[in-house]
Amino acid sequence: MMGCDNSSKFSKPLPWIGLYIAAASLLCSLLMGLDTFSGFRPQKLWFPCRSFSLNATSLTLLSVATELPVDLNTSIPRPQDQLAKLSGTVLICTVMGNFITSLGTMDESELISNVLALGILVLTVIVNIGIQMGTGVIYAFLPEHAVIMSLMLVLLVLLCSTAITAPTAKKLLEKQYDEIQMSSDEGCSGDIERQRKDVKKYWLMAHRGSPQYVVGRSATCTASGAFYLLSALILLQAAVRSLIIGSLDFCPGPCDYKWSVTVVLISQATAIVVGTIAPAIRWFNATSFRSPKSWKQSCKDEFKVEKYRVQRLVGWKESPLPFHVSSRRFRKTLHVSKNQIISVLIGIQCAVAQKASKPFSASHSGLSSYVLRLDGEEDLVQLIMTNGRADTLHWIHRGKSNPPKYLMQLSRRRFAISQGFQGVVEFDSNQVPSLGTETPPPNCWALPTVTLTSIAIAIAIPYIDKHVVKSLQRGVHESLMYVRLIEKNLDTKRLINMRKAADIVWLSIDICDHWLDKDLKKLALSETSADMILTKLAQIGEKYVLDYTARTEKENDPRDWPAKVLAANSMYRLCRTVLLTRLGTADNMFEWLQKTIVEILLVACLSNLPRVISMDCVCCPIELREESVREAAYLLGEAEEILIKQEIDLSPASTADIDDWILSKQKNRIRSPDFDNERLENICANHNIPCNIGSYSGQNIWWYIVFLRRELISVTLARLPLPVQQRPRHQRRRLLQFL
Repeated sequence: MMGCDNSSKFSKPLPWIGLYIAAASLLCSLLMGLDTFSGFRPQKLWFPCRSFSLNATSLTLLSVATELPVDLNTSIPRPQDQLAKLSGTVLICTVMGNFITSLGTMDESELISNVLALGILVLTVIVNIGIQMGTGVIYAFLPEHAVIMSLMLVLLVLLCSTAITAPTAKKLLEKQYDEIQMSSDEGCSGDIERQRKDVKKYWLMAHRGSPQYVVGRSATCTASGAFYLLSALILLQAAVRSLIIGSLDFCPGPCDYKWSVTVVLISQATAIVVGTIAPAIRWFNATSFRSPKSWKQSCKDEFKVEKYRVQRLVGWKESPLPFHVSSRRFRKTLHVSKNQIISVLIGIQCAVAQKASKPFSASHSGLSSYVLRLDGEEDLVQLIMTNGRADTLHWIHRGKSNPPKYLMQLSRRRFAISQGFQGVVEFDSNQVPSLGTETPPPNCWALPTVTLTSIAIAIAIPYIDKHVVKSLQRGVHESLMYVRLIEKNLDTKRLINMRKAADIVWLSIDICDHWLDKDLKKLALSETSADMILTKLAQIGEKYVLDYTARTEKENDPRDWPAKVLAANSMYRLCRTVLLTRLGTADNMFEWLQKTIVEILLVACLSNLPRVISMDCVCCPIELREESVREAAYLLGEAEEILIKQEIDLSPASTADIDDWILSKQKNRIRSPDFDNERLENICANHNIPCNIGSYSGQNIWWYIVFLRRELISVTLARLPLPVQQRPRHQRRRLLQFL
């Protein structure tokens, strides 16, 4: 049989296995390098784990990369072979240093399972190294191996100590966050300076309360950096010593891994160098901020251990056994044994905390009350405030340097063509009959915006300059990012299908100027007038909706209609509304559509941005809060010019939803004195404008009153001695409010 006769072939795959180990080591190096780079760029020098955190995948990768140290019987006589055994154990120490900050992001069950898995791997490697030292497989660098194994045990203890402390620290900081937020909550504001202050405040709290920062600034984490650096230096001196003494003290003979051992050694050395950077900088930062006054501390302060470090262990000690034992004597024995073991663990935890803790010194000022801190961290407040302010300003300025330029063009265009809220209220007429239901489906912000833009593109193809159309299209494209964000945060009416319909419509419009597989260019060129184009689009939308309702056996909630049916219904209603306004020429229609789009976006929808920015700061779990506040700071800078121009005076509840927004404005108008019928008729008579309100009723009176208001404004502006455009801005605003 081949298995009995050809044992020499058993070791043939080992060089390729060595390449596999080298590839795993290089992948560890790459992932640790990405985390280090992502810490340097935004000056997060506690180096949070994003790419290489403690989980099943990274542990599997580490077990592959450290295959050589656990190989019990393969012959490795050469200097590089013996050195590769040592580099594998040093790599474990290095990886543990990069894993440690990720403990802050885990829940309790995940934390326990991952730490246990890492502990099993570390203990397995230590036992296997000890066996190989006893059998002679490892015969060189014995003192180095002994020191590295001791360091692995110490680092495992530090990691377990951090794992015990992290959940309690997170809860304490979360409690502080809630208390500060409740005491300082004054609601959202559209004022830019107030928004800036709020973002800075929440950034300080989110940054300081970040779970990875909680772990990264802990005494056990920073102090362990010295051990990781020491393990790397031990490998370095062993490598130098092997080069100096050459092959004099090493056994002759071949290695089954052959040439691949050198590749493994180089890849693991690279991973160790890259992975040591982050832990070493944490330790260096901790020691560099040590205050000279700290040497004058009293013995009481020197040996003080913060309560939160042992709070979890004390809770375990005071809790009953997690399982039922019928025998009272046996139950008592187990309880006493449990308490003795936990008392030993509390002693170890206190010893670790005392040895690792380093006091800091700084002064408090400014927003210090918003800096979250644990016991023993009071002197770090000023350092955090300095870094926090710099980070906030960095992201605000970064957003400010990348504004939505086409949307800003629309914003500036608004003041030339807009007449307040008129376009927002009028874009969907109640005079248009509903299809399939008694009442039309509710609107979201995005769907009427993209539908009106589709109509504008269709009627503009034969008549309007293409550069004007492209400017509008690009402005709407930039605005949809904000619209989606607003709807994601503020949608309380289950308008998911409407938002999906808007995305489907805009994807076709943005890529190829199609609407529901209809080529708008061909459709526009086949009709003789803008009215005919609108009529054709309305007929297409109407047919699409009626075909769906005819196939549906029973009437269902319009919000549950398919996305394309909702898009078709929106096209039908908005086209009919535009036709009802009787604007006449394509130029007038395009101007009206552009005005309405701008008012929906800039007057109404984007007035919700301050609320969204505030929600990004507060409405997210602790693990995501720092990133969310950073995005809010970037959004504040990016949309600052838009927010400055917002002058909306509505309650947040009435601006979050477009239908509620319209209803609120209609109620405000109807309650105003200008809508008193008798007074309006008298004013019209004074200006020689025909007025016959009594012949209108129901919904029609609203449209007639809007018409009369337009006429009154036009007549009044024409009789002014100084044109509105030549007046100061504050006079223009007051005049328009009066009108």
